Amino acid sequence: MTFLNIQHLSLPLEDPVLKFLVLLIIILGAPLLLNKIKVPHLLGLIIAGAIIGPNGLNLLARDSSIVVTGTTGLLYIMFLAGLEIDMGDFKKNKWKSLTFGIYTFTLPLVLGYFAGVYLLGFSSLTALLFASLFSSHTLIAYPLVSKMGVARNIAVNITVGGTMITDILALLVLAVAVGMAQGDVGTAFWVRLSVSVLIFGLVVLLVFPLIGRWFFKRVSDKISQYIFVLVMIYLAALLAELAGIEAIIGAFLAGLALNRLIPHASSLMNRVEFVGNAIFIPFFLISVGMIIDFKVFFSSLETIKVATIMTSLAIGTKYLAAKATQKTFRFSDAQGGLIFGLSSASAAATLAAVMVGYNIILSENEAGEPVRLLNEHVLNGSILMILVSCTISSFVTMRNAKKIVDAETENTLADSDGGEEKILLAVNHAETVERMTNLALLMKAKSNRDQVYALNIINEDKKESSVKNAEKILSEASKIAASSDVALQPLTRYDNDVVDGIRNVIKEKKITDLMIGLAGEKGFSPSFVYNLYNGYLRGENPNILVYHAIQPIATLKKQVVIIPPKAHREPGFFPVLLRIWNISKNAKALLDFYADEATIRILQRIQKKVNIEARFTPISKWEEMEAAARTVQDDEGLMVVMAERGWSSYMPQLQVVPDMLNNAFAGKNYLLFFPGDEKLEEDLEKRSVSNHDDFTEISNMIGKIFK
Repeated sequence: MTFLNIQHLSLPLEDPVLKFLVLLIIILGAPLLLNKIKVPHLLGLIIAGAIIGPNGLNLLARDSSIVVTGTTGLLYIMFLAGLEIDMGDFKKNKWKSLTFGIYTFTLPLVLGYFAGVYLLGFSSLTALLFASLFSSHTLIAYPLVSKMGVARNIAVNITVGGTMITDILALLVLAVAVGMAQGDVGTAFWVRLSVSVLIFGLVVLLVFPLIGRWFFKRVSDKISQYIFVLVMIYLAALLAELAGIEAIIGAFLAGLALNRLIPHASSLMNRVEFVGNAIFIPFFLISVGMIIDFKVFFSSLETIKVATIMTSLAIGTKYLAAKATQKTFRFSDAQGGLIFGLSSASAAATLAAVMVGYNIILSENEAGEPVRLLNEHVLNGSILMILVSCTISSFVTMRNAKKIVDAETENTLADSDGGEEKILLAVNHAETVERMTNLALLMKAKSNRDQVYALNIINEDKKESSVKNAEKILSEASKIAASSDVALQPLTRYDNDVVDGIRNVIKEKKITDLMIGLAGEKGFSPSFVYNLYNGYLRGENPNILVYHAIQPIATLKKQVVIIPPKAHREPGFFPVLLRIWNISKNAKALLDFYADEATIRILQRIQKKVNIEARFTPISKWEEMEAAARTVQDDEGLMVVMAERGWSSYMPQLQVVPDMLNNAFAGKNYLLFFPGDEKLEEDLEKRSVSNHDDFTEISNMIGKIFK
């Protein structure tokens, strides 16, 4: 037996158990202590790293284990930024992101260059590299905005996009400066750099999604899926380094590549965020703190001078860039402050650039000492700049994110479902449980944490076998929902008639949405069609969804949505539209709408208020609806809004939809919506909307709900 001896307690600590214990205590204690005094825990982890690091109490060395885990944390931050970005917003705001990227790169580069030449007496080459230190920034405060629920605000969106632009440009300046210092910048250098970066970008953005879609369609094991995500992060980071740019750019592009394949409301996203925020990102922040050495600021007046200039330039130029962006696009003060807060932190790219410049020796002076591209004063000054910028970034981001959250709470119906939402999954087949539960998680409102039910009807004549089957099915549904922090409520009911059992639960629980799953091979059986039209759809009913899933919904590139003419006049149409939007928004799939002109006008008005990534094609006849359905390809899904006999939008041909789907869509995903009566319709009436052709009032209301 081996006991802990005195050698293990020498500093820095070498025992792996002790080292990991110290780090876990810091990760656990920093938020608990600092939240009481309203100090961002991100800053607390950096300060803790400085205290326990080699330049503080020397409790821990910044060895390879810290560096490796911290590097993963940095890559994780950039990956999450790419993964959580709303691609519809990103495409819509690409020119805003480009504008901000130019502002936040050019202003620091120009002012930094002149400061290097005229205030510090650097050569042109050294001043150029010195200026690039201020152009890049690290999204160190991104976990804060993600946690506070404002990661999809337009200010965050364009800051993330601008970060990619400015970091790439800053790191290219680094590559050029190093090449010039080593004397190998020529035509071959530019051709090699351009080709390698282009190939890298094409591989990550085009090939990675194909690999990811293939993997997620065939592998359902949750642990394997998470490991696959880590592999893709590091593979993209490695490819970026091989292309001659920093690994963080690769991690960000990997996030963009997998963006559509990992829904925000999925259990996989929950795992990715949980592990990153619990382990990897805190390790990165602690590792950054370990670099800080306060003693160097008292050893030389020149170091203090350089550090003051660097810190002032870094903070001042980022503030000017944020303000210029705010004024250009007429953002609010809180949004401008959020842009400044997110972009003001200098850490990863800055540290990489200064270390590269410090290690390049240009010549030797008369005393035989090396003359470096960036001297030790710049190296030490960058440490103070990192500390101050991270501190300002944390406080400014937290304050302005809170203002935005408060404003959204007061002025919008953010993430409202238009009324109380209660979703019931009728699960009788084990093979349909996972994909039905995942669809419910994508469809539900974000505020709905415990109003999702899974029901299994137990046949009274076969109690023993039915009870075991019910327990297995409901347990699986509960586990899947719990992995996304949703408390699904399992229900069992003894009844010889499945339809009556489900309808009774609908009344008892006041269900708003009933989802029924079809087994892959069976599709619509005659008995199911009979129960649907003569049971579920008789009398007052909630929204009814009939779901046929062959592959995970997150692997679908597009949803073709067919809406019969005049459907916008029907009771329950807008609640169904809200469900379609939520599914597409969370699954990050393109919506391809086929509807009549009147419905399309409403949809287009909504699209102007929110970023629905959609296309619209007018149709008016059944033949056009059939043709639209035939456009659905592999890795695409079909959604059809149905209508009951006697409704304005009813068409006799809708009765043959089940047969059509059985014949032509047995190997594809499809989802039928049968609109019911919803509270949203009552809300429309309360707002004196008597005619659904009043596009302005309706689209304004739905736009607020969709926001």
